[in-house]
Amino acid sequence: MRNLVRIAAGIDTAPLLLALARQPNLWNRHTARTAPDDSPHADVSDIWLRYNDEKPYKAKGDYTGFNDPHDAIFYPEWYALPQVRPIVFGLMARVEGTRLGGVMITKIPPGGRVLPHADDNWHVRHYNTKLYVVLQSNPQCWNRVEDERVAMAPGEVWYFDNTKDHEVVNEGDTDRITLITCIRCER
Repeated sequence: MRNLVRIAAGIDTAPLLLALARQPNLWNRHTARTAPDDSPHADVSDIWLRYNDEKPYKAKGDYTGFNDPHDAIFYPEWYALPQVRPIVFGLMARVEGTRLGGVMITKIPPGGRVLPHADDNWHVRHYNTKLYVVLQSNPQCWNRVEDERVAMAPGEVWYFDNTKDHEVVNEGDTDRITLITCIRCER
């Protein structure tokens, strides 16, 4: 496979899943990605852990430029979920990352999906290594990038090229929960 590459397995997801279950209020505090009518992520719930400072965009009610060059900051949710830190920093070491970009946790309910789309903005190009850590899934949930399709198992880490047409479909009866980490790597 070219666009989906499994780079690790055996990540212990239980501590983070327990922390998420204990703090359901963390979901959907930031909806700039999921709320727009034309969003491919409309079925998804998010927990943003690190990205551009949202406050000035939220205050003016306009997210124009939100994905332009910026220094990412840690959101309060990062501090509420310390279980994520060893995973994220372990990934940085594994791929020899030079800079940490956006970090979020996403949840796709049974019957939900991320519609086909390709990402193209400064953040995507600058943080050129996008990794999925599968926290919870089921065999009927699949990811597709162009003509490649996989069902990712809990505890696996996958690199994928989100600049190409991709989608996620959860045809199972349990939530699919994934930690997404964007890292800059020098090629």
